[in-house]
Amino acid sequence: MLTIGRLDGTDRGAWQELFAGYNEFYGRTMPDEFFARAWERFGRDEEVHALGARLDGQLVGIAHFLTHASTTAPDACYLQDLFTAPEARGQGVARALIEAVTAWARERECGRMYWSTHESNTTARRLYDQVAENRGFILYVIPL
Repeated sequence: MLTIGRLDGTDRGAWQELFAGYNEFYGRTMPDEFFARAWERFGRDEEVHALGARLDGQLVGIAHFLTHASTTAPDACYLQDLFTAPEARGQGVARALIEAVTAWARERECGRMYWSTHESNTTARRLYDQVAENRGFILYVIPL
């Protein structure tokens, strides 16, 4: 059975393993202090938020998200990180996490929920193209 909910203290190890896998997918290795800071922030549930997906009680997916102001609409919800354990893919985990974050954003009267992914992430994009609209924007970044 698939359930979605907030992370709790017992999820720390499984969450870090999933978050490390997410970062590895994008070619990043994160120092331990990044994990510690993120986990502490999720525990406060104020600026950034996290949900976990469990299959038969085992944490197999994570979603990290936040809201921000908009100059042209109500606040927006940004789904910053979404990751499903490889062994759980194809079982509706990512879709359920997207639906849960969308519901969270609706409850808070956000005007939209959005995310980005790399153009080469074809597996995830098959799902994303089913549940959201690709408006064709290109992301530019200046590392600081």
